[in-house]
Amino acid sequence: MVIDPVQNAHARGTAPVARASATGWPRLAVLLGLVLVLSACGHRSDVLKPMEVSDPTVGKVDMLVATTRAPSDNLALRYSGERGEYVHLDNIVVSIPPADRRKPGEIQWPSSARPDPKTAFVVSKANEMTQDGAMDWFRRTSGRKRRVLIFVHGFNTTYADAVFRFAQITHDIKTDAAPVLFTWPSRGNTLDYVYDKESTIYSRFGLVTLLEEATRSPDVSDITVLAHSMGTWLTMEALRDVALKSGRVSPKVRNVVLASPDIDVDVFKRQVIEMGEKRPRFTVYASRNDLALAASTFIAGDVGRLGSVDLRPYKAELAREGISVIDATDVQQNDMLEHNAFAENSDMLQALAARLAQQKISTAGDQTALDIATTGGRLVRSTISLPAKIVSMHNNSKNRSKIDSHF
Repeated sequence: MVIDPVQNAHARGTAPVARASATGWPRLAVLLGLVLVLSACGHRSDVLKPMEVSDPTVGKVDMLVATTRAPSDNLALRYSGERGEYVHLDNIVVSIPPADRRKPGEIQWPSSARPDPKTAFVVSKANEMTQDGAMDWFRRTSGRKRRVLIFVHGFNTTYADAVFRFAQITHDIKTDAAPVLFTWPSRGNTLDYVYDKESTIYSRFGLVTLLEEATRSPDVSDITVLAHSMGTWLTMEALRDVALKSGRVSPKVRNVVLASPDIDVDVFKRQVIEMGEKRPRFTVYASRNDLALAASTFIAGDVGRLGSVDLRPYKAELAREGISVIDATDVQQNDMLEHNAFAENSDMLQALAARLAQQKISTAGDQTALDIATTGGRLVRSTISLPAKIVSMHNNSKNRSKIDSHF
């Protein structure tokens, strides 16, 4: 099934550029090389041809996938990293090995053409879906609370990467929401950063369409959007477009979780402003040790990324903007770039589950700090509030602008 794209042009605001603290160009050049080496491991993209799984002991994730990727003739790939003309819908079911055979946060990739479902993730169903079929799927999977979780992946991600990562997250947080993956045309190549970034711009119409269809559906009452890395920029732009077109983001979109957001700090400020006062609650996973975002900062001309700036000075600020920050700097994870804590660390997964379970939207009168996880005996603190007027990396008054008056 394909959905015709509908794109609307909106006036774009501008904001002053906030410069990250100088880290030294030579050091960042070395860092960029390190990131290229560490992220150069091969992607598994030939694992999507379904096989029958009848083992009752394995877990199962039944997801809807919406994509702006171009279809592939190879059933084991399903979609390529090139840009498609429409939004394609698919129903993918992934089986997960039993709990005693894996650790939370771990993806066990198939190592053969006939993988063992007890030891590897296995695709047991992969079918195209019509729009009517998607509505039936929502009714079948969204449960009594009619909740939906939409995941938007980041840079350097193949279709299979996105499917297996989302299956892992959905299974490990034990969400009762219907899982929906939005996957955009990433080539899955570290050297294609610019192509991937422009693919997010190209794919904005698709995510806007998905959000509008979900919010219009009577079978959906609560939507959480979880986005990672470069996908956070796409998510914020889509929400901004929805708000400019409709006057506000639908109240059904209650939570937006931005994990390791690869977003210019001042761009984020502008995006929040243009969504208006009636906007979702935001949670940001940030780490000062994120090497991938350090490299992105270098590529962006030393402009700070939201997911790696030092937010500690703002812990005492009030929750006027309803933006939470989870500091993942010190948590353990398998990713050497320290860019995937939200999905790979068990405590961060628990923190994500706790955030998704909360139904009440924070207000200025709410508690300003919420303890939601522990790591190695240390408390991981979710700081409620990151007022946009202090997001700028510089505190001197000359860097403040009239847009601060919106807050």
